[in-house]
Amino acid sequence: MPISKERKQELIAEFGKDARDSGSAEVQVAILTERIRELTEHLKIHKKDHHTRRGLLMLVGKRRRLLTYIKKNDVVKYRSLIARLSIRDNI
Repeated sequence: MPISKERKQELIAEFGKDARDSGSAEVQVAILTERIRELTEHLKIHKKDHHTRRGLLMLVGKRRRLLTYIKKNDVVKYRSLIARLSIRDNI
């Protein structure tokens, strides 16, 4: 279920400031979003996998906290990020 190194590097290149920027909040949100999508697909098949469901909820909470941080500091960057990732604005 973890995302591949190649996909992670693509996300870092797309959302980061440079190719080595894996720690910025935007890159972290993009990587978390990718993991959330994969886990959501897994849970559609395995409906009784409650351990994975708990992990998914923890990832969603972490992404929400990071998005709140981004929104507090730069609303324009926040709006462009949620548009690029196709995330609904629930914050």
